[in-house]
Amino acid sequence: MKTSAVEESVGYLIKRVQQNLRRTCDAALKPNRLSMAQYAALRALADHPNASAAELARLCFVTRQSLQDLLIGLRADGLGESAARPARGRAQSLRLTPAGRRRLADGHAAVLGVEAAMLSGISQREHRLLAALLTQCAANLEDRSGGVLQSADREAQ
Repeated sequence: MKTSAVEESVGYLIKRVQQNLRRTCDAALKPNRLSMAQYAALRALADHPNASAAELARLCFVTRQSLQDLLIGLRADGLGESAARPARGRAQSLRLTPAGRRRLADGHAAVLGVEAAMLSGISQREHRLLAALLTQCAANLEDRSGGVLQSADREAQ
């Protein structure tokens, strides 16, 4: 079957990789009793313990409401517990429990395995170039959407 021009476009290919990455990571995380969303929340909590709820939601690619649901689930599973004092901007501050840190470590190993498989046949140099190009693409869109939102905010005033 011949591919169309759309199927060869960069945006389509990024989405194709993202969908396959998510599906494969979910499967790899299943033995650890984690979804990709839960893994992302554990990773964000571990890497950014003082982040606000908005920052954590952005890091996890979810809404603040979805983040709160994830945090409630992590707490119920014994993977997170209330922090001694609330972090800046987060009403229900959460920190990882020892069980949460172990589950994160196991999950991280699974995710790294998926990433290694995804990058199979790609040299270190190409890997660095791919990461740099994707970072630039993300920054281009973030700058643009920020500019569009800022313009809309000014017009609304």
